Amino acid sequence: MAMIKTPTNQQRMTNVAIVRMKKCGQRFEIACYKNKVVSYRQKVETDIDEVLQTPMVFTNVSKGQTAKKEDLIKAFGTEDHMKACLEILSKGELQISEKERSHQLEGTYKEIATIIADKCVNPETKRPYSVGMIEKCMKQLHFSVKPNRNSKQQAIELIPQLKTVMPIDRAQMKLRVITHKKHKQKLKELATSLESDTIAEDGHIEMVFMTDPGNYRIIDQLVNSTPKSQLHVLLLQEMEDGEASLE
Repeated sequence: MAMIKTPTNQQRMTNVAIVRMKKCGQRFEIACYKNKVVSYRQKVETDIDEVLQTPMVFTNVSKGQTAKKEDLIKAFGTEDHMKACLEILSKGELQISEKERSHQLEGTYKEIATIIADKCVNPETKRPYSVGMIEKCMKQLHFSVKPNRNSKQQAIELIPQLKTVMPIDRAQMKLRVITHKKHKQKLKELATSLESDTIAEDGHIEMVFMTDPGNYRIIDQLVNSTPKSQLHVLLLQEMEDGEASLE
């Protein structure tokens, strides 16, 4: 009795996330582990072996048909499967069901609202908003999640838009800086409120002030570039107990 053999260019894959790209009139696919493609694109996952189920390019993952050498050279300028995999992973389209896509977007939407609730307050009361309140205002703005961008970046970009429908600001941080007096004007510009400003005997200044957390890196670089300078975080986020409301 004759045995039926699987063609040598076939390799069956199951339970995969498929990323597809069309190039030079040909369809190319790669087989990835579920939930790893987005992590890789957001630079959360950096180990390619944790993303690719196999470093092979397929014409059809579900049928296990691998791409021919000549097709790879024509489309990607190389017969190296890994190089082609990396391009497809970066630029291809992730194939997911509508149910999966909807669940993924809902999760990201909630994550963005949570990040904003953790980082922001009502500037009048210094109280944080609930996640539900942030979500309500996001809906008011008809906010849509961008699947290929990370949640933190989208949250930070959304805060200025939220200001059009609610009183909201990044929770301020309190810093104590000891540095050369030549930096005084720059630090004043970065401060939202100045608590104290004194001059030491050696000509250095000591300032205690509130500032937006987004300014921390600039202040840190300024301090590190100046000898005998110090930077102390006195309060990471200025928040009052209780939740803010829009009433």
